[in-house]
Amino acid sequence: MLDQATLSAVKSSLAQLAAISPGRAIEVRVPPYAVIQCGEGPTHTRGTPPNVIEMLAETWLSLANGSLTWDEAMRAGEIRASGARADLSPLLPLENRMSP
Repeated sequence: MLDQATLSAVKSSLAQLAAISPGRAIEVRVPPYAVIQCGEGPTHTRGTPPNVIEMLAETWLSLANGSLTWDEAMRAGEIRASGARADLSPLLPLENRMSP
């Protein structure tokens, strides 16, 4: 059974990411909570996208709120990323990117 607070936090923060970086070039996976597509570039429609980022919910939420940096998470092996556009560091933390 999924933790409802984590589910809500993951879904809302991923929605924020999609709002500040619209598109379908990157797939961000936070299993088993949510998956989104975001980022400008070639549109992905079928099969496994060329740019995939996957991590645990705890890692994603720490990145989103700024308590963990992208580089720290990558060095620790907490993010699986493939593809030329599979880097969210310019977009994180989310609270620094939201408009007033």
